[in-house]
Amino acid sequence: MAGSQALRPAQALAGAGVFAVLLWAAFLVNMIAGGYFSPLLGIAPRRVDGLDGVLFAPLLHADTSHLLSNTLPLLVLGFLTLLEGIRRFLVVLSCSWLASGLGVWLTGAGLTIGASGVVFGLLTYLLVRGFYNRSWRQILLAAVIFIFYGSVLWGVLPTAVPGISWQAHLFGAVGGVIAAVLLRRRKPRLG
Repeated sequence: MAGSQALRPAQALAGAGVFAVLLWAAFLVNMIAGGYFSPLLGIAPRRVDGLDGVLFAPLLHADTSHLLSNTLPLLVLGFLTLLEGIRRFLVVLSCSWLASGLGVWLTGAGLTIGASGVVFGLLTYLLVRGFYNRSWRQILLAAVIFIFYGSVLWGVLPTAVPGISWQAHLFGAVGGVIAAVLLRRRKPRLG
């Protein structure tokens, strides 16, 4: 099946499940290593040696509650995004992952790990894509998603809560909007 084709629900669920298993496997490896990889591969803001965290930080989590708080939304939002196809999912994932990581690297306050920026990217992509595509079905789905997950959007606002990177949330959300713009349907040209 080509990457741009829609996936069947079972395929989309399997894809989201594989991503969640990858995160849990990385967590277990890091836990067995005594948390060795978190400071090594986390995002250390404005430090050249912390720039590799942009690529690796979403794979790392501080503890099981941190990972659990990201797993269910990643499964649900990843599943909904994967229904559109693997290529679209990868574009949304990449935009969210990179925007979140680079935003944290540029503006963050301390070592940052976790996939919440990706969660926020998937969420905002699903919330805004219908407006860019002018699709009532996607807008209706966005309304349903907002009912369940909309309250987490407060997480993009600056806060002094220890252990929570509002920067990851904000820039991940920006990445989701960027993905929606990049993937919007083009109007056919006349004549």
